[in-house]
Amino acid sequence: MIALDGKVALVTGSGRGIGRAIALKLAAAGASVMINDLDAGPSHESADLITAAGAQSGQLAGDLTQPGFPEALVNATVERFGRLDIIVNNAGYTWDNVIQKTTDEQFQSMLDIHVVAPFRVLRAASRFIREWAKAEAAEGRRVVRKVVNITSIAATDGGPGQAGYASGKAAVIGLTRTLAKEWGRYNVNVNCVGFGLIETRLIQPITDRPATIAVHGRDIPVGVQPKTLEAVKTLSPLGRAGSVEEAAGPVLFFCSDLSDFVTGEVLMCSGGMHF
Repeated sequence: MIALDGKVALVTGSGRGIGRAIALKLAAAGASVMINDLDAGPSHESADLITAAGAQSGQLAGDLTQPGFPEALVNATVERFGRLDIIVNNAGYTWDNVIQKTTDEQFQSMLDIHVVAPFRVLRAASRFIREWAKAEAAEGRRVVRKVVNITSIAATDGGPGQAGYASGKAAVIGLTRTLAKEWGRYNVNVNCVGFGLIETRLIQPITDRPATIAVHGRDIPVGVQPKTLEAVKTLSPLGRAGSVEEAAGPVLFFCSDLSDFVTGEVLMCSGGMHF
């Protein structure tokens, strides 16, 4: 049994999909969870689900790509719960196009959400983490904290039409490995989980009326052509996409004491798929 009793987790992008599944798994293991999503409705829904299951929750909806918001989110988490033990940088989305059709705005948006926002969250948390670790060391205690950054198979294998997304997801691996070296002295494990094809709204089959997500006042098209979706599934030895609950499992491992001697690693949760 994985026990996270007394731990406090911050999970970005946890109003829906994989992020919500991660938040629910952490809460089921005993953690108190701070929910964040771009949209207030889903953010409140996830927090309510956690509370209904008997765990403690908080929520702060807002845009992680706004320079001051990541720090405000970290501060709100510490104010709400008095501590911060687990950070899962999960928020993200895809905005795909072949490179000649990718605008500067499109490319920068992918960097902003996938690596700049996690950087700002971790920078804001560093003040607390360093102070707490020094105080704990002075008392002769060792408290292990966890950071899990979410990456993608696109970061390691590339993805056609995903110059921006793949670049942002590759960059967060570099951030992860750097922080693993910087924060080891503070007893913080910093790792990555990379996803392949997971059943979320971002990979729904495209129909005559393509689905969109609203980001910064824009309707960003999402989804995959049905034929492409089936072809991609054949690249997986398991022959299927993963569920959000399956995606949350490796994250839970990295948040638990089972991973106390694992840091700076990338664990791919892709069903064995490679592009």
